[in-house]
Amino acid sequence: MVGPGNAGVSGPRIPLPCAVPRKRSKLTFVDLRPPADSLFADVVAGLSAAQKALPPKYFYDARGCELFNAICDLPEYYVTRAELSLMRQRATEMARALGPGCALIEVGCGNSEKTRLLLQSLAPVAFVPVDIAWEQLESSCDALCREFPRIRFVAVRADFSQPIELPELGLPKVQRRALYFPGSTIGNFTREEAAAFLRRTAQVLGSGGAALIGVDLKKPRGALEAAYNDSWGVTGAFNLNLLERINRELQGNFDLGRFRHHAFYNDEQGRIEMHLVSLARQTVTIGNHRFEFAEGESVLTEYSYKYSVEEFQLLAAGAGYWPAYVWTDANGLFSVHYIALP
Repeated sequence: MVGPGNAGVSGPRIPLPCAVPRKRSKLTFVDLRPPADSLFADVVAGLSAAQKALPPKYFYDARGCELFNAICDLPEYYVTRAELSLMRQRATEMARALGPGCALIEVGCGNSEKTRLLLQSLAPVAFVPVDIAWEQLESSCDALCREFPRIRFVAVRADFSQPIELPELGLPKVQRRALYFPGSTIGNFTREEAAAFLRRTAQVLGSGGAALIGVDLKKPRGALEAAYNDSWGVTGAFNLNLLERINRELQGNFDLGRFRHHAFYNDEQGRIEMHLVSLARQTVTIGNHRFEFAEGESVLTEYSYKYSVEEFQLLAAGAGYWPAYVWTDANGLFSVHYIALP
């Protein structure tokens, strides 16, 4: 991943091949989406593995985004409420730590509610949201651009779990690059993947850069498992929608009635695991590929790692960051870490 180059900040100036910017006043859209066949390749590879798996980044088609936004409002799903409460109370302190003159890069922008609180306090020179979910990225940026007309917006459609090249900003007033990664999305990476992601972002941010990262905290198994097995079945619908997307976009023939959602906390690994469990022996076809499922066999669709404050600080330090500050909500459910580069 390569970040925006600008005067006053060290780092290479990177050209932008294959990207066609689309401007609306101070809002520019850049499309760096993966090749159209990447979904097919990832699905075939994942379903061919000994432990069948599907990448969670493919949850977020238009229907998936709707369902995830509904999950965030569920009584069992504490994550969004805890993080919003924390941002409402501490966004000013976080903005003060980031300092003036920021180019703020957000990955996994979501519906922008938490972002709005940070932008109100920070007022960065530029804001660069990066997400693979195009419809949500576009609608969020349109709304934020109207609300913050003095900020330069560059919205990038891309898979932030992979190295990408971000556009240059060329803004002389930028004093530092800063990363905002809310929502505990970093928990969807394994610990090794999270460390690699932090090392890549360190290269993006450069000397003197900083990051503000939301991290879900460890807590009793009951609270964790309830959050991913809601009584309304919305999380189950969100999980099964991944199979519906494969049917629609890849001409698969998954029978959604023959799979069920299953989520549990793996205490040894410190993570929630989400699976889709086959309810019968069956065969699924996708194009010319056939996949056999035994009764009870599962497809892993997501990890959600939980950390103690100390565990995440050690992870960040190992990637070259200095863990400077951490804020937690009143109930100790969620944390936001400010980590800085020398």
